[in-house]
Amino acid sequence: MRIVVDAMGGDNAPAVEVEGALEALRHAESDLAICLVGDETSIRRELDRLGFRGDSRLTVEHAPEKIDMGGEDPARQVRKKKGASITVATRLLREGQADGLVSAGNTGAVVASALLTLGRIRGVRRPGIATVLPSPSGGAVILDVGANSDCSPRNLLQFATMGAIYARKVLGRAEPRVGLLNIGEEKSKGNKVVQEAHKLLQESSLRFVGNVEGRDIFHGATDVVVCDGFVGNVVLKFSESVISLITNLAKEEIGHDLRGKLGALMLRPSFRNISRVLSYDEYGGAPLLGIDGIVIIAHGKSTVKAIRNAILVAVRFARERINDTIRDELQEQSLGQVPA
Repeated sequence: MRIVVDAMGGDNAPAVEVEGALEALRHAESDLAICLVGDETSIRRELDRLGFRGDSRLTVEHAPEKIDMGGEDPARQVRKKKGASITVATRLLREGQADGLVSAGNTGAVVASALLTLGRIRGVRRPGIATVLPSPSGGAVILDVGANSDCSPRNLLQFATMGAIYARKVLGRAEPRVGLLNIGEEKSKGNKVVQEAHKLLQESSLRFVGNVEGRDIFHGATDVVVCDGFVGNVVLKFSESVISLITNLAKEEIGHDLRGKLGALMLRPSFRNISRVLSYDEYGGAPLLGIDGIVIIAHGKSTVKAIRNAILVAVRFARERINDTIRDELQEQSLGQVPA
């Protein structure tokens, strides 16, 4: 099992990518191998800083360029910069030299590189980025959260199918409940795209529970939440900011007096568990579902722990053969026969 890591992608690259890779090797089974892709001098410098003494399971692939976060369009940069770390990493995956890829780089660049180099699974119209939001039932898969701003009803149906597979294979939900994100529960709510998607979902073999509103996501009303990438990205970013706000307010309130500090000391294990549920570090990264290859997109501000877990997510996706399941189920349901 070999995973390639775009070592130059994140806000704190390559430091967190290098350390996260070493952490993954410590926590994973012995058959895991990792290839760090990026500026070799910078990567070797980080390995030296961490006291790395050599391990045949860790290799470095030099890539002299990287994608800039601002300025020129990411997709255009991917086409121009053949030596960019994400471009080289994706090429290694396409050539069969790896089983999965992890990048905390520019989302647009990762999606563009994956589409240009790997292509889509046969039958998939649009790939979707899936992530897990916390809920009392152990988390809900929401997709798309950024790959597609405009979607057709059939795109949303395919997202639902792929999201249900994710919930079943990774989250362990035997019969995932699928909800369509809307401004009300009635099937007449929403724009024409959402209304038509509602009809398609009702007619599908999925366990469709109808429309769900934003407040339902964190209440455990469903296992899969379906929406277009514009809405999904807004929901994701808003959720992250609210979680951060609540965490900071709690810390400030606790520090006001001695009684609060003593109470916090007693509740530390509970706070730690809550933090684990709310932190994206625990989930590692968001899979780009529908791509003909395993691509995990990590948060740009990923920590060492997040990179480690993103690598382990890639390993699990490869072992569970999730792409094969997506291909088979779409074929069975005769979805997406004509690419769009």
